[in-house]
Amino acid sequence: MRINRILLATPLVVVALIIQVSILGRLQLPGAVPDLLLLVVLGLALVYGHVGGSLIGFGAGLLADLAPPSDHAIGRYALVLCVIGYAAGLTKPDGGQHRSATLPLMVVLGAALGSTLLYAGVGSLVGDTAARHVGIVGLLLSSTLYDLLLAPFTVPLVMALARRTEHDPLATDGSGGSAIPVARRKPAYGWLNTGTGLKASRGAMKAVRTGRVPKPARGGKSGRMKGVKGLKGVKRL
Repeated sequence: MRINRILLATPLVVVALIIQVSILGRLQLPGAVPDLLLLVVLGLALVYGHVGGSLIGFGAGLLADLAPPSDHAIGRYALVLCVIGYAAGLTKPDGGQHRSATLPLMVVLGAALGSTLLYAGVGSLVGDTAARHVGIVGLLLSSTLYDLLLAPFTVPLVMALARRTEHDPLATDGSGGSAIPVARRKPAYGWLNTGTGLKASRGAMKAVRTGRVPKPARGGKSGRMKGVKGLKGVKRL
C-alpha cells in the first residue's frame, strides 16, 4: 500500500474504534452494537480496491481484537474484516468511482449480514457460543439496521477523503502500473520501441545462414554504374 493511504487509513480507523468503544458500545441498544469500524473499512475498500481493503480490514480488525473491552480470541475480528474488505474492494469499478449510491448501499447491506454470520461462524469454531444465546436472527436484523442508518453519514465522507489521496500523478495505481498516461511516457530504448534494430539483426542472421550477400541500396548501385561508364571513356582515349 502507498504511504498516503496508510496516513489516511490509520487515523480514520483509530477514531472510529474510539467512538465505537467509548460511545456506541455504551448506548445499550437492543441486539448488536453499531459497527462504525466496519463502515470505515468499507468506505476505504470501495476506493482502494480489494488489496487495500483486505489490508486495512485486517489491521482494523486486529486493533479491535486488542482493544481493552474485547472478550474474544485475538485475530477473530481481523479475519472477518479482512474478508469483508477484500469482498467490498472487488466491487470497485474500472473507472475508480461509483456512478450511483445503489452499489455502495448494497455493499453495506451485504457486509452487515456477512460480517455477523462470519463472526458467529468463526466463534463457533473456537468454542464461543454467545451468538446462540443472544439469537443470530436478532443480531442480523439489528446490525443491518444500525449499519444502514450510519452508512449515509460515514461511507460517503470516508470515500471522499480516500479519493483525495488517489490524485497523486507520481504514484502507482491499484494494479501496480504507473498512473501516468501511456502517451506521456518516454520510451526506454529506440530499438525496443520501433523494432528496426531487431529487424536488421534478423536480416543479417538470415544472410549468414543462406550464404547470400544482401543487395546494395539503390543509391550505391547507380553510383557504381556511373563509375564503370567513366572507366570506359578513359580506355577510348
